[in-house]
Amino acid sequence: MLCLVECGLTNLSTCLPEKFFEFIISLLNTAIQPLLKLVQTLLTEPANVNTFQPLWAVIVYVISMFYGLFFLFAGFNLMISGYDSAKREKAKYWLRNVVLMIIFVQASFLIYSLILELSSLMTAGVIDIIDPKFFLMTLDNGLNFGLQLSLQIPYIMVLLLTIILLGLRYLFAVIGVVFFPFAMFFYFIPPLQSYGKLITNLLLVVIFVPFFDAVMLFGASALLTIPVFAIFKIVLTIVAFAAVNLLMILLILFAVIKAAFGVLNSDIGQGIKKAVKYL
Repeated sequence: MLCLVECGLTNLSTCLPEKFFEFIISLLNTAIQPLLKLVQTLLTEPANVNTFQPLWAVIVYVISMFYGLFFLFAGFNLMISGYDSAKREKAKYWLRNVVLMIIFVQASFLIYSLILELSSLMTAGVIDIIDPKFFLMTLDNGLNFGLQLSLQIPYIMVLLLTIILLGLRYLFAVIGVVFFPFAMFFYFIPPLQSYGKLITNLLLVVIFVPFFDAVMLFGASALLTIPVFAIFKIVLTIVAFAAVNLLMILLILFAVIKAAFGVLNSDIGQGIKKAVKYL
């Protein structure tokens, strides 16, 4: 590590170059600190869903119109089941699902907000234990200083891409509150359960992806304790953010593909495939 000393008449030959290096590092950090602050905010701040609460209320009101219909359907099946234990169990299963559906749909805004808060707290907890120097330009060694000068532009570009992806994630997390009631509604209707799982899986991935990003950044920062990685700190930081960007894309793709296969394997999906086959 470069040793910084106070300037005096007796050490100008060593002091002036070090002050010059300090000035260059401060300039480099001035360019990236606003971007890093924005990344931290997008990672740790819970999505503010209050803007969409009126729309959520309208959606829940529309869904509530089906409560009575489902109660009548479950009650009618229970009455006509007679002594058939299988039919009675199926009718009870429907009745239980209707009750749970009403509870979860009506409480969906609160549940969604609590999940967002949980994700935010978990992410902030991980970010707080990461050494801030991992993200900043530092005077660790001569090689790393040269790499920081040459890789400043790529670092800014990868940070901008991270901000774009996290910004889109934040937007989806906010809008997700209006889809969450549909997820709860579909989940407790057996023929539509796969669609409820699809929406739920996508929303959970969108909500918790910052936590996995934070864990990946923490893992990368922990590698700095190994001397060979400390020499190439800026390279490790850029690779870590690039990996975070790739992780966000892959997790969402995985959730979509997994949910899509679940929908295709559902009763409705099988029916659609048979209908297409006979066309």
